[in-house]
Amino acid sequence: MTIADPGTPTFLRAHNDRTALRLLLDHGPLSRSRLGELSGMSKPTASQMILRLERAGLIEKVGESAGGRGPNAVLYGVRRDVVTGVAISVLGDAISAVVVDALGTEHPVARIGIAGEERSPERDVDRAVAAACAAADIARETVSMIAVGVQAAVDAKRDQLSFTDTLPGWPATGAHALITGSTGLGVVLGNDVNLAAMAERAYGAAQDDPSFVYFWIGEGLGLGIDVDGVVQRGAGGGAGEIGYLPVSPAGLELVPDARDLTDLLGAKAIVALLGGAPGQELGDVLASVPLTAAHIDALADRIIVALTPVLALLDPAAIILGGPTGLAGGETLAARVQERIEAIDSARSSVRPASAHTDVRVSGTGTEPVLRGAGRLLVDHIRARLEDGILPA
Repeated sequence: MTIADPGTPTFLRAHNDRTALRLLLDHGPLSRSRLGELSGMSKPTASQMILRLERAGLIEKVGESAGGRGPNAVLYGVRRDVVTGVAISVLGDAISAVVVDALGTEHPVARIGIAGEERSPERDVDRAVAAACAAADIARETVSMIAVGVQAAVDAKRDQLSFTDTLPGWPATGAHALITGSTGLGVVLGNDVNLAAMAERAYGAAQDDPSFVYFWIGEGLGLGIDVDGVVQRGAGGGAGEIGYLPVSPAGLELVPDARDLTDLLGAKAIVALLGGAPGQELGDVLASVPLTAAHIDALADRIIVALTPVLALLDPAAIILGGPTGLAGGETLAARVQERIEAIDSARSSVRPASAHTDVRVSGTGTEPVLRGAGRLLVDHIRARLEDGILPA
């Protein structure tokens, strides 16, 4: 790539074109005159920027804007099909995947059942990318990067996975390298709950909090720990693997044979609490059993056992309840957990300042938070790749 000297006409043209592209990404379709207003450029200069971006294949005519006298103004928008990515969530028996583009368009989510299938990182990801592209009717050749959320602790530096109970066929070491080698794409491999926490920060119930903990309650348990907008992963990617913590005496009073917090709040424990049959799927039970006040109180009692050490160690501004069980309990469950936190604060006022306050809320990112978090990562990459199409740098 040719590097132009700052101040030269070539450099200024590229700078202006990048400015125009960013404005189109941020504001959506614009006319020449509106682009000129937003960029501070004259209408002729804005027209030249539009022409160059159109010739580069980065933008296209998307409609017309009526208003005022004279002919309708042509609107230009960024093309969605030039550079794309795929967000992937790998679960124990299923994979979800969705195409992501520079504009954050809502594409259909592809879901693939993999129970009993031969598994490997390459096979899982290949099927996911193919299914997502087919669902969105997007050419696979446009995909430049994928972001994969897995139920495991991810040590990106060493390319190692830990706590891989739900990833049969995935090696403890080298999964990232295998996926990169087989796809030839840029790959981000991350813990699913951390990605869900990123979605909560960007789109959900924790956008304005200085710090928060995202508590995933589903088949297993996990914490996504956000401090000042940065997810804390730990030295080896294992931060937040709370399901493996031993149960406290308070927890043993609730479930005497529980060994760890997963035995208290994981899928099997919640199915039993709600009266489901052994082996019944958590999602099926949550969908078929109305949660009574007694159920909600029992859930809140278990949740506060898990959160007590979190409150002591992290003192977060907010706790977000997510995962199937957290969403099923909804605002009522959040309120019950809030009451229990306030009771702890009252009992320990000499230890925890009276001004300290942790809000409990339900996740605001829907049923696919992992995909939304992975997609958030991809949008920034895709936009950077589009800018790379403007020469010279």
